[in-house]
Amino acid sequence: MELVSFLILGIYFLLLFVLALFGVHRYLLTFLYYKNKKRLPRGVPSFENLPCLPFVTVQLPIYNEKYVVERLIKQVCALDYPQDRLEIQLLDDSTDETVEIAKGVVREYEAKGFSIAYLHRANRAGYKAGALDAGLKVARGELIAVFDADFLPEPDFLKKLVPYFFAEKKYGMVQARWGHLNQDYSLMTQAQSILLDGHFVIEHTARNRSGRFFNFNGTAGIWDRRCIESAGGWHFDTLTEDLDLSYRAQLKGWKFLYLPDVVVPAELPVDMNGFKAQQ
Repeated sequence: MELVSFLILGIYFLLLFVLALFGVHRYLLTFLYYKNKKRLPRGVPSFENLPCLPFVTVQLPIYNEKYVVERLIKQVCALDYPQDRLEIQLLDDSTDETVEIAKGVVREYEAKGFSIAYLHRANRAGYKAGALDAGLKVARGELIAVFDADFLPEPDFLKKLVPYFFAEKKYGMVQARWGHLNQDYSLMTQAQSILLDGHFVIEHTARNRSGRFFNFNGTAGIWDRRCIESAGGWHFDTLTEDLDLSYRAQLKGWKFLYLPDVVVPAELPVDMNGFKAQQ
């Protein structure tokens, strides 16, 4: 019995130690947040005063998103940016009726004069990273914006982020903050919003403003194409392709920027299966 009691006590203290380390990490991030939150990028021109307008490719990777794909395309086509400097790629790996729905919506907006392309892969090699890589190979953009299916960027998203690529410091990626369309749907969505806000408001701001590495969150951000290519592009042999590419790029010397005041609303998963899939 004494051995069992000793083992239980040892496990208890080990867990306390782990929680204490986590708490110290959180306190450190909070300290860095308050110390550095007012440090802002310098030399950022207004959109109207940009020396040139970079060509932007907006990539929309989707998989079996029949309920939201039309809403997504409509929202992205409402982006306020010169149409001759913008193209949209719908990167569809779907295996259900999303395929026909997506094709129909793309045809509709093509007829309206939008530069929008539908790319469908017969196999899902590399999953999301594979779709982004396939789209990049035929993309014309100097800047690459990425939005998942449940995100709804505001019309001025590009006008707010593009100028930062002309700042004094040369950025390889600019990340916006995630917002929440259905925060009050249930206790589960409320809990997720608290966790995500802690991550985006405190952790990302603390890391970025204090000069530490942080990662692209897979959506609601813009890459300099040269940054992706110089870091080796999207790799398929990892579960976290966004984190992988982010650290390879920063190790190559590229700087990243996080903008907590630019919010892109998104739907939170309303059940556990959706939550696990998002993670």
